[in-house]
Amino acid sequence: MPSTRTRPRSTVFRAFVALLTVLVLWFIVAFQLFYNVHTPMPAKADAVVMLGGASKERLPEALLLRDELKAPFLVLSNTDTKGNATADEYCDAHSNQATYPDVICFMPSSMDTRGEADVIGQLATEHGWKSIVVVTSKYHVVRAERLMNQCVPSKVQMVATQPDFSPAQWLRRFVVETGGLFTVFLNPECNSPIR
Repeated sequence: MPSTRTRPRSTVFRAFVALLTVLVLWFIVAFQLFYNVHTPMPAKADAVVMLGGASKERLPEALLLRDELKAPFLVLSNTDTKGNATADEYCDAHSNQATYPDVICFMPSSMDTRGEADVIGQLATEHGWKSIVVVTSKYHVVRAERLMNQCVPSKVQMVATQPDFSPAQWLRRFVVETGGLFTVFLNPECNSPIR
């Protein structure tokens, strides 16, 4: 008859193996969703949109794409945050609508991707945009695309930029984006959803 001391150790070991298996599976899925991201070169667009944050990485790509695609509008999220300083400075320099009618800077109602998607949806409706290109960091593409498709009536084409992260920063992004993705699926409605 096996001793009772062996059973608790066996149970703890099984629980440890199960937890380790779940963590490994999560890491593999997170790696595919947030790191191993490749977006195709977009086609014609009525607007190139840069989501807020990491603007040193995202703004050059948005400006380049706008020139390459000859998009009539450049749309920037203006957040007045440290990570968005480059885009905020660009917005300040291009704030005169008479001189720069093709540059639209907006501050989202809530400082998150859902707030940005709401405003972008409203802008797309007002301007009659059929297609937009959305520039964001590759770890953010899956969640941002899901929100854009919920809130924006235009065809949405995503473009991923490459952040310069350490392994620890990538692991943190995997955790944050996993939580964000669950939120998008649990609360799929925009403030002004497309009809």
